Amino acid sequence: MSTIIATFGTDRARRLRATLTLLLAVAIAVGAPFYFAPFQVFQLTMVLLYAVALAGLNLLVGFGGQISLGHGAFFAAGAYTSAVMLDRYDTGHLATLPVAAAGCFLLGLAFGVPALRLRGLYLALVTLAFAVFLPPLLKRLEPVTGGSMGLTVDKLQPPEWSGLAEDQWLYLVVLAVTAAALLLARNLLRSRAGRALLAVRDNESAAEVMGVRLSLHKTLAFAWSAMFAGVAGCLYTWVIGFVSPDSFSFVLSITLLAGLVVGGLGSLYGPLLGAAFVMYVPSVSQDLSEAAPGVVFGLLIITVMFVAPTGLAGLPGRVRAVAARRLPRAAATRDRTPDAGSASDVEPASPAGDAPDERPESPAASESSATDTPADPAVADAEPVGAPPRTEKE
Repeated sequence: MSTIIATFGTDRARRLRATLTLLLAVAIAVGAPFYFAPFQVFQLTMVLLYAVALAGLNLLVGFGGQISLGHGAFFAAGAYTSAVMLDRYDTGHLATLPVAAAGCFLLGLAFGVPALRLRGLYLALVTLAFAVFLPPLLKRLEPVTGGSMGLTVDKLQPPEWSGLAEDQWLYLVVLAVTAAALLLARNLLRSRAGRALLAVRDNESAAEVMGVRLSLHKTLAFAWSAMFAGVAGCLYTWVIGFVSPDSFSFVLSITLLAGLVVGGLGSLYGPLLGAAFVMYVPSVSQDLSEAAPGVVFGLLIITVMFVAPTGLAGLPGRVRAVAARRLPRAAATRDRTPDAGSASDVEPASPAGDAPDERPESPAASESSATDTPADPAVADAEPVGAPPRTEKE
């Protein structure tokens, strides 16, 4: 009974701690645009929209076990869908979000079907080819996409009743969309389809034996990943107000994948950490070395992966595991090692116990005691044993 009560108390304390942590994170996130400068608020907004894109990539790579180097192409598709609707058809900003999500979902579904027979490096090369092919295609479709010059659209403006600045309103809108996207990804992974996706990642043969349709869930993984990327691209158009083919080169796809690996594959918090890495590390690299920022960026990635092989999201658990292994060893070593000060103060015990120290007499002392003249005269006149008899003259 006491064990049940202790377990219930532990679960209750854990839930309370998680709730308080969530409330604190929400308070900090909502209050951030009112504390930082406009440029810093813009950077935080970009971190949030990159987190949406990485959440989709995490569904495909981290939880689906597949690899994609063309995620930037879906990001560009969502951005251009929103930009074309705003520029050509003069629709509202909020109306472009579901259209971009649905369009990229169908695009990912169509792309996932031919990719079913591919895996590993072959799938990576096909997705990379899609990312390389899309920017030149956007330049050729000049009547729709604006060609190499791109499209310039209006940013999402705050309503008059809010009393907020443009950067603050954009941040709060993107924050709300990001929270909804991360919650959707979390619930999706806990659903039946998410568990089937995890089974496919761990062992395809075992999953197929259990009745999981591999082709369906692999295709859906591409579709979900593309949908999240399309939403992030739509948010990008709202925040930047400009799109061009050069903004969505294949380097963007590689950077997103690197950010996810650094943040942590298969972690719900990895996309947020990876998005911060994607946003801030290039600027830090530029500040450290204006001549070769790419070299600094690569070295930082290598350093992070050496320190945290499972990503930044797994670093706290790795530190706790190392501390849990070393603390008992240190305690055991300290218990086995005697204290030097106390050992020097204790004298070794005598083999004979607590008997007094009896020192043997020296030979000289023994000899002198044997030749001493006794005080009694009679004894002095006595002849020694074995001596010759005395004469009268003596």
